[in-house]
Amino acid sequence: MNAQNGSAFMADEDLLNTVLADLKRTVREYTTAATESNCPTVRRVFNDLTMDTLRLQGDLYTQMSQLNMYTAPGKALRQDIDKQIQTAQQTQQKCQQFVQQKIGGAGAYNQASNIPAHQANVHNPYYM
Repeated sequence: MNAQNGSAFMADEDLLNTVLADLKRTVREYTTAATESNCPTVRRVFNDLTMDTLRLQGDLYTQMSQLNMYTAPGKALRQDIDKQIQTAQQTQQKCQQFVQQKIGGAGAYNQASNIPAHQANVHNPYYM
């Protein structure tokens, strides 16, 4: 996409950042579609699209990072991450209690067994 004067349409870094941002947005849209789908087949399709798009986004990020076109955010302190995880777990517990109250205590909304419990790594104060 070169203009008539021979210059590129956009600088490579700007173009790749635009594509990266669009891939992130697309993942959000596919995730929303998957969570709102009623048909298991449609849900599976959107899950597959989400995973494929995440792989593309990850590959593009890796390439951009290697070319110094993308600076990763700084490392997060473990205590900040632990606080966020604790808040999310408390919210999840409150939601589960609310649902159980509304449906009469049925066990369908117990904590998912496929979600690993958070374990602190006291030897490394950073996640990254």
